Amino acid sequence: MSKAAELANLIGNINAGGGGVNRNVIINGAMNVAQRGTSTTGLGANGANYSTVDRFYTYANGTAGRFTMTQDSSAPDGFANSLKLDCTTADTSIAAAEQLVLAQVIEGQNLQHLNKGTSSALPVAVSFYVKGNASATYMCALIDNDNSRMSTKQFSVTTDWTRITINVPADTTGALDDDNAGSFNLNFYLHAGSNLTGGTYTASTWGASTDANRAVGISSFFDSTDRTFFLTGVQLEVGQNATEFEHEPVERTLAKCQRYYQRWQANTAYDAVCVGQMTTDIFWVGQYRLAPEMKAEPTLSSNGTFKVNASNSDMDASSIALARATPQIVSIECATTDADRQGQGAYLRAGDDSDAFIEFISEL
Repeated sequence: MSKAAELANLIGNINAGGGGVNRNVIINGAMNVAQRGTSTTGLGANGANYSTVDRFYTYANGTAGRFTMTQDSSAPDGFANSLKLDCTTADTSIAAAEQLVLAQVIEGQNLQHLNKGTSSALPVAVSFYVKGNASATYMCALIDNDNSRMSTKQFSVTTDWTRITINVPADTTGALDDDNAGSFNLNFYLHAGSNLTGGTYTASTWGASTDANRAVGISSFFDSTDRTFFLTGVQLEVGQNATEFEHEPVERTLAKCQRYYQRWQANTAYDAVCVGQMTTDIFWVGQYRLAPEMKAEPTLSSNGTFKVNASNSDMDASSIALARATPQIVSIECATTDADRQGQGAYLRAGDDSDAFIEFISEL
């Protein structure tokens, strides 16, 4: 797109109530942050999985297909990273309820400027870059979870990076909740059975969120183990035109992602997590401050070996769990081996395990 055309689009969006900085409501659209790691194999079993690139999850149901998800270095000009899905087990016998969706959920309080459900509702533009190993057709769907409404648009994938732009009209039906729950889903339907493909396709209009209309006419990502799908530069903005992707400093993107997921990761063996106290001879409690504040009280999961150290003496730690949690600070507790240390200050640290981690999760 020429600079003149880009400027015209931006001016048009400003006139329509959008434009300016912080216009992209998608988080990590350039796929730069991957706190959980850069590759996860064996995905595709039932349920939702946040696996690699932050804020993007996959949802699978009923399929025998499996895939690997990675943060990849293949990207169009102006980008360093993409999200890649690579089919490792094909599924060419598609049952009615099957589906594979790649998605991001957006909080309602981050969407109030759309004025959705009012007479002054604003249009939005969705844009992204895609490529694959061969030509394919998939569906991009904007789902209003608060009012059971949706707008869908098919898009084509080729072996070259292509920028897709989708104009979504204003919707004067159904206001969005002003809270921290998920009001919008941006869904990419990559595989679906007849329950999602047997309806009617109407491009870029708002209507009832009908399952049968969600993925009409799409290809199947699981049709071959050669199948790949790459995505980056995802943007959703107010306005009648898609503008140039809004790049931001990576530390700002990371902070946005940490609202939903934070990870303490050992850099070396015996790294310290936080300080606390032995409340009994075999029980330790400590506090860990979350930064930035998370969306809501998180849950906790841990992996690897940990120790509690009191008076330079290590005790094995097990059953690491939350004792109490707020979005700002959590109390962590764990059982220890008996060392007659009740009342002593002590700290939790990794054992002889540089891969140990504790994760705090507040995903939508």
